[in-house]
Amino acid sequence: MHRTKNAVLGMVVALAAWIVPAAVRGQIASAPDTGLRQPILPPPSPTVPSLDDGLLPEERVAISVYEFANRGVVHINTRSFAMDSFLKVAVREGSGSGSIIDRTGLILTNQHVIDGARDIRVSLSGGSAYPAHLVGQDPETDIAVLKIDAPPEQLHPIPWGISDSLRVGQRIYAIGNPFGLERSMSSGMISSLNRQIPSRRGRAMRALIQIDASINQGNSGGPLLNTRGELIGMTTAIMSSDGDSAGVGFAIPVSTIRRIVPRLIQDGRIVRATIGIRRVYETDNGLLIVDVVPGGPADQAGLRGFSVVTKTYRQGLYKYTQSVLDTSSADRIIAVDGQPVDSADSLLAAIEDRPPGSTVVLTIVRDNQTLRVPVTLGPSE
Repeated sequence: MHRTKNAVLGMVVALAAWIVPAAVRGQIASAPDTGLRQPILPPPSPTVPSLDDGLLPEERVAISVYEFANRGVVHINTRSFAMDSFLKVAVREGSGSGSIIDRTGLILTNQHVIDGARDIRVSLSGGSAYPAHLVGQDPETDIAVLKIDAPPEQLHPIPWGISDSLRVGQRIYAIGNPFGLERSMSSGMISSLNRQIPSRRGRAMRALIQIDASINQGNSGGPLLNTRGELIGMTTAIMSSDGDSAGVGFAIPVSTIRRIVPRLIQDGRIVRATIGIRRVYETDNGLLIVDVVPGGPADQAGLRGFSVVTKTYRQGLYKYTQSVLDTSSADRIIAVDGQPVDSADSLLAAIEDRPPGSTVVLTIVRDNQTLRVPVTLGPSE
């Protein structure tokens, strides 16, 4: 959510600014010693320094984490332009957070922080600010990568940890810029794992980390850290009725970030597979195909949706024609590669986890018979 406007998805609130027109991609810079085809894996974290000044052990850890990681957190300010009701150009400003990926100037943030921005500026911990251009973005996972041209000595990457072995109850820290207050830290614990919330596009964001640390407007894109000061996630949304923190926040796990970021650096976007089914109708016994894309993968595989039946009848001297939908001809999908599907989102999840060109086998019911139909997936637009 931006500071200027709340973005509420049901009860889920994104934590940075909303903007309108599209940002322009810039030149893609390679990461040192990796190459664009390799995942960007920052070096392992050094041992978090210990303090011996009479503080409580948990205070020592919190201070050490902050001193180790805070220089890797950036403040992102955006501007966009839109027409108001009087056809005048209105400037809209927003802000969010991000973290430094490497010393080439690559910055990790949420896609909704920079969505539609015409002007993006990134402020570093030392006070220097640099214009940023968009390297790549993926609205489905709410991940974006920016690039700034800053001296390497001003860039302090935050090392990435591992999120696959996280435990509920584990201590975590969030650093960001809530309400523009730069590099503020809050702490808490992991409340739950594998949470699912709707994205701004209505699709489900999966495998999220639920936290109780206080995060607010402007925290979006900031790092979620473990007690070693390693990035284990990126804060993205809160559950709230009024846009402010209620102790239920969500972060994208670093396992997802590791998978998406290298592809954004290489291609600027994520090309997902598509099955070529436009709409489905959810039933208690599977998904009824409403219509398919002409010439698309499902159409080529012979899958059928609703058919249009035209009926002609007379009433006195007049002749009437009426078109009705015949649902009895539609195929009903009950599984993908043997895994049951019961919603449009579960179907999309099963398809988009595979690369374009791969083949899936749909189990369908047609004319009261169960059939297995192979479908070769195509690329999304």
